[in-house]
Amino acid sequence: MEAMILAAGLGTRLRPLTEQTPKALIEVAGTPMLERVARRLVEAGAERLIVNVHHHADQVERFLEEKLNFGVEVLISREVTEPLETGGGLAAAADLFAKTAPFFLHNVDVISDLDLRAMYAAHLDDPQPRLATLAVSQRDTRRPLLVDERGVYGVANKSRGWQREARPPRGAVTELGFAGVHVISPEIFRLMHERHAFSIIDVYMRLLEDGQHVAAFDISDVSWYEVGNLERLERARSLIGD
Repeated sequence: MEAMILAAGLGTRLRPLTEQTPKALIEVAGTPMLERVARRLVEAGAERLIVNVHHHADQVERFLEEKLNFGVEVLISREVTEPLETGGGLAAAADLFAKTAPFFLHNVDVISDLDLRAMYAAHLDDPQPRLATLAVSQRDTRRPLLVDERGVYGVANKSRGWQREARPPRGAVTELGFAGVHVISPEIFRLMHERHAFSIIDVYMRLLEDGQHVAAFDISDVSWYEVGNLERLERARSLIGD
């Protein structure tokens, strides 16, 4: 199994901590976020990790070397000019993937107890082939995914007052927060033609319109932290034990 960790962000909402340290190496309970995510992916069966880097890239690469790559193969995707966001980062790293099986895409600033093995199995076991499976949870968010009995069918932005339905909903519908973890089929590389910096969610919406299936994996019953700003960092530290 392969997994990609999205670690190229500037971490602007974590300044001043990220002025000298990349977001990926900010510690929660004494452990850098990159290490937490990498070890969980390896425990779930990942034998190759792909890590994209930009801000203080050399620090991230040295850290991985010091940790002996957590005992697996690690490949680096350097985003030299600018961070390429979730979709652009994945597209830029395409040549590093074997493309033989579904893979994880995991935000570096997401800490959770979600069962990664169960999520991967759910992706494989669906009788309707899935393009992607997205971890979701019931929580307040200004940018929810729209989910029905089949899976993801749209996205909304409450701050800007718009909603996009990529296909007609089926049965009961709900709004759920995206949890920053994907399982993606390698078919995505053939279907993704966007370039430069772009969101993978936009790709999902376009491909849903073309008949692809994007499923939801509900993790509302597990602990989950998105450490995207100073307030959330302090909350995670207080609850996890730092």
